[in-house]
Amino acid sequence: MSGFLVVNDAPKLGLGLAALGRPGYINLDRSSDLEAAETRTPEALRTRAWEVLDAAWALGLRYFDCARSYGRSEEFLSGWLKEKQLRKEDVAVGSKWGYRYTAAWRVDTGGEPHEVKDHSLSHLLHQEQETQELLGQHLRLYQIHSATLESGVLENAEVLDQLREFRTARGWRVGLSLSGVGQGDTLDRALATGVFDSVQATWNLLEQSCGSALERAHEAGLEVIIKEGMANGRILQHPALLRAAKEMDVSPDALALGAIMAQPFKPMVLSGAVSVGQLESNFQAVAVCERLLKDHMPTLQSLLAEMKMQPSAYWQERSALSWN
Repeated sequence: MSGFLVVNDAPKLGLGLAALGRPGYINLDRSSDLEAAETRTPEALRTRAWEVLDAAWALGLRYFDCARSYGRSEEFLSGWLKEKQLRKEDVAVGSKWGYRYTAAWRVDTGGEPHEVKDHSLSHLLHQEQETQELLGQHLRLYQIHSATLESGVLENAEVLDQLREFRTARGWRVGLSLSGVGQGDTLDRALATGVFDSVQATWNLLEQSCGSALERAHEAGLEVIIKEGMANGRILQHPALLRAAKEMDVSPDALALGAIMAQPFKPMVLSGAVSVGQLESNFQAVAVCERLLKDHMPTLQSLLAEMKMQPSAYWQERSALSWN
């Protein structure tokens, strides 16, 4: 894999900090992966994040992805980069603007939102300054967080012009992340603007609806990043995945992520691991991808056909997941 996200032939696996930067997230059974909610202090999560980042580095991972709304993810990553004395050319760092973190380091917010969306120019300028202060020395990719047609951000000429200016003045690549049933339509609109260097989307064995749009993006020269490759843990309960993983003698998570890596849009796939053990298991996806492409294409095709959900059903289920 080549492109601006890859450093020194690093693997097609990156580390996303959505679940490491804050005490609450929507992944299933999070309480079994982390300490009890009341003990997830900023200090404890920073220690955990640095442990996983150290393991990622040792495995050869070089792309790290965070966002202003992922709690203290930028702060944790910034501190780790400085502690390791890494240079900008040593790593590929991506972050996002467009959501404000509002949970105030709580898991139970009493029904209040954990994050609030704001795609205005003023919010972009405010969050860019925060990101620049923490990660400016290392940032390579700056993304709109969960762009949709409904938010109007792709029609906002002032925002798009400002993103172009950041690319010119700071050397940042410009991207967008997607979410929801309209991912493909939003991506097609983004491609028409000619602004973007990358796209980050949800694509997994359950939610395959934007695959054609991702292929168009790849053919147009955009880097493709895939998030939520295990559907916040839901995918690991699917009988077809469990059966195929047993037949191949691999872990279900490695098979789920390896199936994504094998797609024709040649993505960088994010691990959302919150422990060293999870990350090491996820890393096996690199080898699983090669096995799928070389010897197990029928298995891959069977999984794609058997596990595919209707997008509306997939996103409805996701919206019902609780923060824990």
